[in-house]
Amino acid sequence: MSTENFVKLLSQGLSQLTIDQSHVERLLTFLRLLEKWNKTYNITAIRDFEKMIILHVLDSAAVYRYLTGNSIIDVGTGGGIPGIIFAIINPQLKVTLLDSSQKKMRFLRFVQRQMKLDNIEIVCMRVEKYQAKTPYDVVISRAFTEVGNFLKLAGHLCASDGYIYAMKGPRKESEQNSEQFGFKLHQEIDVKVPFLDAQRRLLVFNKYEKK
Repeated sequence: MSTENFVKLLSQGLSQLTIDQSHVERLLTFLRLLEKWNKTYNITAIRDFEKMIILHVLDSAAVYRYLTGNSIIDVGTGGGIPGIIFAIINPQLKVTLLDSSQKKMRFLRFVQRQMKLDNIEIVCMRVEKYQAKTPYDVVISRAFTEVGNFLKLAGHLCASDGYIYAMKGPRKESEQNSEQFGFKLHQEIDVKVPFLDAQRRLLVFNKYEKK
C-alpha cells in the first residue's frame, strides 16, 4: 500500500470517529518511528503498517471520545499505545506513559524528542511502586493484565472522582468482582473500530464507596 493510501485509510478512519483529520501526518510519523524501532527492538508484535494504522491508531482513537478530565496515565504503555495517540490527538491533554521496560522507555523518549510532545511524561517503573504527586482523572490500559489485577495494581493512581478504563476484547473477566478492589463497573461500552471486524469493549470503573 502506498503512502497516499495510508493517508487515505487513516483519514477515513478518523472521519468515522469524528476526530480532526489534521492529526493524520503526526500520527503516521509516530507509526513510522515505531516501525523503524521495531526492526531492532521488537517494541510491538504488529509489523504490517496497514494493521498498525487500524490496530494501534484507530483502536486507540475509537476510545478517545469516551475520555474525561485533563490528566491520564497509560499503564503498561509499551510502545506508547494508547497514550501517545491521545497526546497527539489532544495536545492539551496531560499524558503519563508508565512502563517498566527500559528498551521501550528509550523508544518513548526518542519519540518525545523527535515529535516535540511536550504534553507527555515518561516514567520507567512498576505500576504498584509508582506514587503520583497528583492522582489522575483517567487511568487506562490496553491488555496490561486481567481486569481484577489491573484494578488492584493501578487503583491508587486514580483520583477520587476519576475513572479507570480497561480496553479489552470480548472475553469476560473479573470485572464483576471489581468491588473487592475498591471500584465498581460504571459503564461497559461496545467500541466500534473502523475497518476492524473484531469486537472491542471498554470497561469504565469508578471508586466504590461502601454504604
